[in-house]
Amino acid sequence: MNGSESGFNPAFNIATIKQVVNEAIERVRMPTPTRLRDLIRQIRAARTAAEERSVVNKECAYIRSTFREEDSVWRCRNIAKLLYIHMLGYPAHFGQLECLKLIASPRFTDKRVGYLGAMLLLDERQDVHLLITNCLKNDLNSNTQFVVGLALCTLGAIASPEMARDLASEVERLIKSPNAYIKKKAALCAFRIIRRVPDLMEMFLPATRSLLTEKNHGVLITGVTLITEMCENSPDTLNHFKKIVPNLVRILKNLILAGYSPEHDVSGVSDPFLQVKILRLLRILGKNDAEASEAMNDILAQVATNTETSKNVGNTILYETVLSIMDIKSESSLRVLAINILGRFLLNNDKNIRYVALNTLLRTVHVDTSAVQRHRTTILECLKDPDVSIRRRAMELSFALVNGQNIRSMMKELLTFLERSDPEFKAHCSSAMVLAAERYAPSNKWHLDTLFRVFLKAGNYLRDDTVSSTIQIVSSAPMERQAYASMRLWTALERSAISGDATEKQPLVQVAAWTIGEYGDLLVSEASNAISMVDEDGFDDFTRPSEEYVIDIYQKLLWSTQLSITTKEYLLLSLAKLSTRFTTQPSQDKIRVIIDTFGSHIHIELQQRGVELSQLYRQHAHLRPALLERMPALEAPGPAGRDDDQEPPSSPTSLPASPTRPLPDQDALLDLIIGSDSLTNGDVEHQPTQAAPTNNNTSSNDILDLLSGLDLSSPAPAPAVSVANNNAAPPAPASLLLDGLFTAHQSEQIAQAELPSVVALDKNGLRITLDVQRAAGGDAALTMRASNSTASTLTDFLFQAAVPRTFRLDMMSPSATVLPPQGEITQVLKVNNPTRSALRLRIRVSYNVDGNPVLEQAEVNNFPADLFN
Repeated sequence: MNGSESGFNPAFNIATIKQVVNEAIERVRMPTPTRLRDLIRQIRAARTAAEERSVVNKECAYIRSTFREEDSVWRCRNIAKLLYIHMLGYPAHFGQLECLKLIASPRFTDKRVGYLGAMLLLDERQDVHLLITNCLKNDLNSNTQFVVGLALCTLGAIASPEMARDLASEVERLIKSPNAYIKKKAALCAFRIIRRVPDLMEMFLPATRSLLTEKNHGVLITGVTLITEMCENSPDTLNHFKKIVPNLVRILKNLILAGYSPEHDVSGVSDPFLQVKILRLLRILGKNDAEASEAMNDILAQVATNTETSKNVGNTILYETVLSIMDIKSESSLRVLAINILGRFLLNNDKNIRYVALNTLLRTVHVDTSAVQRHRTTILECLKDPDVSIRRRAMELSFALVNGQNIRSMMKELLTFLERSDPEFKAHCSSAMVLAAERYAPSNKWHLDTLFRVFLKAGNYLRDDTVSSTIQIVSSAPMERQAYASMRLWTALERSAISGDATEKQPLVQVAAWTIGEYGDLLVSEASNAISMVDEDGFDDFTRPSEEYVIDIYQKLLWSTQLSITTKEYLLLSLAKLSTRFTTQPSQDKIRVIIDTFGSHIHIELQQRGVELSQLYRQHAHLRPALLERMPALEAPGPAGRDDDQEPPSSPTSLPASPTRPLPDQDALLDLIIGSDSLTNGDVEHQPTQAAPTNNNTSSNDILDLLSGLDLSSPAPAPAVSVANNNAAPPAPASLLLDGLFTAHQSEQIAQAELPSVVALDKNGLRITLDVQRAAGGDAALTMRASNSTASTLTDFLFQAAVPRTFRLDMMSPSATVLPPQGEITQVLKVNNPTRSALRLRIRVSYNVDGNPVLEQAEVNNFPADLFN
């Protein structure tokens, strides 16, 4: 019997022996490379970065030398080490071709490392990327499911548009495969292909719908994920898949009613991952569709009531259920159930769950305000949470819940929060409180008391326009309220001067100085004893001061080196006003001495005021009573203050979030010019670190500071200590005798010549109009008005504008950064046009709606031709 008859093949055995011998010689000739675990151990043992680089460079040099060999038996091990080096941030591009060699290898272990290297080292910008397409196509047709799975994962990770178009048909074929492993991998690969090339979506539509009939949960999850991506990208596909709502409802119902399944159970919940995916898809399909919403109402109610909440898994499903209920056209009872679930989340010990609940309530408060109001107590408790993110969300939600019925109780809680809050909250919180008090104040007295408390607790973090708006409220109040305001502000001013904390409450000092300067005679007269000084909390701590004592307090504040120049300007003009309010000669002499002292002040503004006011005691003394008489009521930019007997608003309209000035976006495409030069002088300039300074130019358009001479381009607000109505011209003798005293401010006065409004943008429910006014000196003032006609709240609203370089554009702060439904945001723009050319304006508006960022741009060039004439 010969060798062939016995099954022995000499040629085959000789070839095998030769291969074994060659590999043995190769191993002897080349030393065994370091194993991956040993390399990791060496790198971790490095004590310095230089030592680590030395280890990595040495290993990379060795790997490069092995790559020069045609048939290296250690290629797989070297690529694995190279991938670890790449993960540490070192260059590893020289291993790209070696990855292709491993992918072409028939062994699965080599393919696995090769495809992993391709996913990490290759992208569509590399030329090597084109060489892998043929290998992927071959492996997609492999008989081994794991090789097909590797090819699908790699295709989904690194597919370029060209590669996706070449291999999409192969992926579509594999989605129909009977193998569940391959089917779910193919569905995920199709998901990535559609995201890269949306045009290929139609190819996968027939195969995708059949995925929902599978019993395998992995296939179901990938199918739902693929359908969700399609619906989000195409409205036509969304309408196509609305027919599958009953199928999704049936699958979700089976998951809820299914018994214990060890394969899918997670903490007592059947496949929570699949439930979350289905709930999200139902939310997309049911939005703005009454019929689809009706089909899913019952199952959403079952999920909300039957899900176990003791574990975080159940809370995840409940959260997705709440989002679905609030987004679709659900029944009112179902919305109440969803908000009650969020209310339970607020009581959870996990701060992440509490934050999610607050964030969701803030997004849905405008949908059902009354249901959210039931959890007001719990929301207010979150203001005391140690976590800063929870406190911020609770503060924003609290302001959204303020209405005419709960304004008193809410303000008490928010004042307590304002007092103990961090500096980063004070500007936002105080501004929102001022807006809430203005909108929902039950009486004029309560409004004033609340404003004064905000001034006391917020200190220097108040927005500067709050000063001028408070002055307007005081000036338009009845005389009894003006006397009440001067007495309460005097008490606060006296305490601040004595305790030495006036530098930390400069907005309060400015308002107090203006009010006492206007109504100082009511403060020191005996008639003040008849005015009730009991505040809202029942306290009466007012003691009528003497004229000399008031002047002493003023002198102490004016001599302070820590007060800002703006605050001293308020005090100095207020002191000049008091010279016509006080009657005793010692008081007059003392005021005159203080004013004369400022005639040689180091700061030019204070020096100018001191010199001009001193002249009113000398050659122009007969003009002083007329010039410094009491101001008429200032015009309000918004609704006027309420009388004591006025009823609060009947509709509980929610309050938009506090307006804070957003930081200007330094975009190279936009030439935004915002004046922000600060004053430099011998005194310390007041510049709060948290509150962004703002200019209140709304009231400065309507009033004239007779004795100001201030540089209105500074960040400080224009002092309103001594002002007259814009329409009332100053007496002719004064303008002749006081050497151009009024010239500085009159050049800034904006003429009330209104022109037709210009619609700048009208898109997706957001309408932006520009109210045009011709200003003195050939300039123009534009008032941007943004209105929201949608049912969603626009957050982080930012309006930006740019003009040609021959123009100068100054943008004031916006009135708010949150635009509620049917709400409005205003912002003033000043345009200087030296060349008198036609105005062209490019605008950009960015905001978030339902968590999605939106960016709109437009160009406006239809302004009136005679705008700058």
